[in-house]
Amino acid sequence: MASVRQVERKIEKVEGFQVHILHGRDRRDVRSDKTGVTQYSYERALKGSKNVHEWRETRFAKHYPGFEVEVLDAAGHTAHGRTLLTTVRDTYLEE
Repeated sequence: MASVRQVERKIEKVEGFQVHILHGRDRRDVRSDKTGVTQYSYERALKGSKNVHEWRETRFAKHYPGFEVEVLDAAGHTAHGRTLLTTVRDTYLEE
């Protein structure tokens, strides 16, 4: 089992963008040292033609029930659900 911090880092490494994991009920911040969380199991990024909502539903929600996630662009802003993953990833290249 992993900590929330480890899961967030693994998602960043695989998917190419940062995320912020939240409690599902009230969307409060989950402490990054919380343990007992399943490690992110994907090794390859989801296609850039998919959007943030699709990533949340197919990759995050089914493996982390009870949690919500915000996908962040390079400036730290939450990406809208219809934003393409390639658009989010490109913000990290512009730095």
